[in-house]
Amino acid sequence: MTNAAEDARFMALALALGRRGLGRTWPNPAVGALVVRETPDGPLIVGRGWTQAGGRPHAETEALDRASAAAHGATLYVTLEPCSHYGRTSPCADAIIAAGIARVVSAMEDPNPAVRGQGHARLAADGIAVEIGLRADAARRDHAGHVRRVRDGRPHVTLKLAISADGKAGLAGRRPVPITGAPATARVHRLRVMSDAIMIGIGTALADDPNLTCRLPGMTGHSPIRVVLDTTLRLPLASRLVESAQDTPVWVIAGEAAPGAREHALRSRGVDVMRVATGGRLELSAVLQALGSRGITRLMVEGGPVLAASLLSADLVDEAALFRSPHLLGGGAIDALEGLPLTALTQSPRLVARGSERLGLDRVETFERPDMQ
Repeated sequence: MTNAAEDARFMALALALGRRGLGRTWPNPAVGALVVRETPDGPLIVGRGWTQAGGRPHAETEALDRASAAAHGATLYVTLEPCSHYGRTSPCADAIIAAGIARVVSAMEDPNPAVRGQGHARLAADGIAVEIGLRADAARRDHAGHVRRVRDGRPHVTLKLAISADGKAGLAGRRPVPITGAPATARVHRLRVMSDAIMIGIGTALADDPNLTCRLPGMTGHSPIRVVLDTTLRLPLASRLVESAQDTPVWVIAGEAAPGAREHALRSRGVDVMRVATGGRLELSAVLQALGSRGITRLMVEGGPVLAASLLSADLVDEAALFRSPHLLGGGAIDALEGLPLTALTQSPRLVARGSERLGLDRVETFERPDMQ
């Protein structure tokens, strides 16, 4: 029989498999699964699976299909409770029972009311040994988007900031300037590809004219949905975002009173326009609810100081990645957070430091809500 160390190792592998789907499985969670069979020479992995693009097939059925008859009497390691209800496919719990799995090691219960303990109970009722909670902390981080959307109706929000040594994010007049080097840029693009969507404000769109795609080798096709907050629909039709909307989706979120003619012009070029309530500016809670209703579970925010400060003030940041450069921008440069000190992030009582890592000459510091730990 497998021991505790082997169980932990196999669950770590299942978690790594699940992360392959991050950014591509929404609205479903990115789950990983392993089927492990005991042999005279020790445990042997006979099936691997992870949630496929678009959320189907599920990880468990992928792993069971690969294991085939070898799944009978084996152990299934899975990073989230197997589903027990009928959706577009039959329940994974039924597939596990039919395959003859003898033991299931599950990292965490699914908070989805349609599942929430019922998958585990269905397996146990059929005589399968069920163990819950191995590597639960890691699983909660990997499934943070799914959990947040189920519980709060909005995506998990990761705020990305790049700042100079003197805490600035851009030149005077809100002119953009490269702040960090190539290793930090590569990390940002890795964060992008693991997100369902990436959001900026119209100020950043006008100042930078960004693409917001993932430019890691071989990953361009996995770029996230690009979201622009644009109360009055000022996004230029000649912008790089609009011009590439047919290749990588662009969603523009506008206010209720935005001009209909501008909406029509954007839609004619392949841009999806959504409208939410405003109170002078877009209400961020309504924006996030709208994205959640569309199935977005993991949202990366790369907007400028205004959007970053607004999200922090509204307590809508779940995780933050702060990229620090050793270089100064000097007098006249703009602060990283509009109207707030940087300590509003780094010393926030609602966020705790998770770690720090050197990236070339730069350093990235990460923060998260305590309930993710």
